[in-house]
Amino acid sequence: MRSFKTVFMRGGTSKGCMFRKEDLPEDRSQWDSIFLQVMGDPDPKQIDGMGGTVSSNNKIVIVWKSEEDGVDVEYLVGQVIVGKSQVDYKSNCGNMTAAVGPFAVEEGMVEIIQPVTTVRMKNRNTGKYIHVTVPIDPVTGTFAQEGDCSIAGVDGTAAELKVKFMNPAGAKTGVLLPTRKALDVLEIPGFGPLEATILDVSNPMVIVNAEEIGLTGTELPNEINSNEDICALLEKIRGTACCMMGFAESLEDATENSPAVPKVGFVTAPKSYTDIAGRRVEAEDMDICTRVISVFQCHKACPLTSASAISVAAALKGSVVEKVLRSMEHVEHVRIGHPSGIMTMCPELIESDGVLELPCVAVQRTARRIMDGIVYVRN
Repeated sequence: MRSFKTVFMRGGTSKGCMFRKEDLPEDRSQWDSIFLQVMGDPDPKQIDGMGGTVSSNNKIVIVWKSEEDGVDVEYLVGQVIVGKSQVDYKSNCGNMTAAVGPFAVEEGMVEIIQPVTTVRMKNRNTGKYIHVTVPIDPVTGTFAQEGDCSIAGVDGTAAELKVKFMNPAGAKTGVLLPTRKALDVLEIPGFGPLEATILDVSNPMVIVNAEEIGLTGTELPNEINSNEDICALLEKIRGTACCMMGFAESLEDATENSPAVPKVGFVTAPKSYTDIAGRRVEAEDMDICTRVISVFQCHKACPLTSASAISVAAALKGSVVEKVLRSMEHVEHVRIGHPSGIMTMCPELIESDGVLELPCVAVQRTARRIMDGIVYVRN
């Protein structure tokens, strides 16, 4: 058996194993085998590993000190594809990004500044920069885990982390709007033309109107996941956009080789519904209602990178999101209703000489160190 130091952490509404790069083999060709065994793949039940059988609970994060000026740490996210012998490194995970800041603080990878340490990070999946503000406990001199911040999808409260994605546009394609338009009409095989907004904010995403594909937009994950026809349609939509963005050559290629990029989501106007915990979510508390598919499954919350994209789309005139958004004079705070409740995003979109610029998108998150120790894999 081989053994590796790891820290099991929750970041936002995701969780996974955090590794320091120096604790892994220098030969990166060994990494996939290690990470797959850590999570227990390809068994979809993941009985022989740490995985939680859904994409949000199958994250791998590798962190190391940066040599770049103005950057404290760099990190790479691996998405273990449940039930397959595959680790996808094409996209960042916004929720686990929230865990990288506290991890760096607790591991002594950054200089501690009281009462709040800003960890300046670079994501190696996208080449983008993120700042995370980490509150410091005055007694222990490290991450102050306790606090009164609550986020939808996580029980209880914890210390507030502010995650600010710096210049997040064009994470994979180099531009905010890969098709140069806020609204496209996709030709979906077996369905026909469908309006969609394709954008690249933190991660690429394609967004459609729920009603246009026969949904209400308030469905919960199990209802979506058990509907084979809808799942197949959503994957065709995702695959069509994937090809348009240049990540795949065919729908089959998109499913096989780019399952995590882009994400696909559907939106509707604010509507009341009951979330996955049985709590009532009221229409007046949100500006948009959305559901997002992540690696073939409806996410139980809303991936943070997808929430970033949706909030920016809300400010794009003529986009699928803007068409159903609650009337807003200025889009500064976008409250997104999702299967676990509501999250608030703060996009900073500026138009200068007809060119759209996106300095940052910020969000409130929490994180927690759940366990640290040694994980064992076969040779």
